[in-house]
Amino acid sequence: MTAHTVYHELEPVYDGNSKILILGTMPSPKSREFGFYYSHPQNRLWKVLAGVFDTAVPGTAAEKEQFLISHGIAMWDVLKSCSIKGAGDSSITDAEPNEINRILEAADIRAIFTTGKKATDLYRKLCFPKTGRPSVYLPSTSPANCRNCTYETLAEAYRVILEYL
Repeated sequence: MTAHTVYHELEPVYDGNSKILILGTMPSPKSREFGFYYSHPQNRLWKVLAGVFDTAVPGTAAEKEQFLISHGIAMWDVLKSCSIKGAGDSSITDAEPNEINRILEAADIRAIFTTGKKATDLYRKLCFPKTGRPSVYLPSTSPANCRNCTYETLAEAYRVILEYL
């Protein structure tokens, strides 16, 4: 599989009441196809977040957006473009960051969370120098991370977000 350049086409989700920001790396092919974040059927983010808040798992893009807004969560990705092979974060090159300050200037963000090692590394390298705000690592909810991280482990790790809401 050869790398190809991908441009971020999803708008960030946030409003003036957002308290935390969750950043992935770049929407997967399935998420780009579906038109919303973490939309691969095996990605566990929505199940994990629903578990943290003890609510039903949102299904549609509109339900997911409402879930985020109603819980004070902003969501976007670290990158606005990159070269990537399929959905493999480890293959990312030529990374260009999103303008994260766009959200930080519009909302009182108390903490920034990055999902996965690549998102964390790219945030620290490309975004932290511009934002001056550290990020908190959260394990990836990607299906590629299934064998390394159980649902229970993910849910426990993601409960840290409650401290900032």
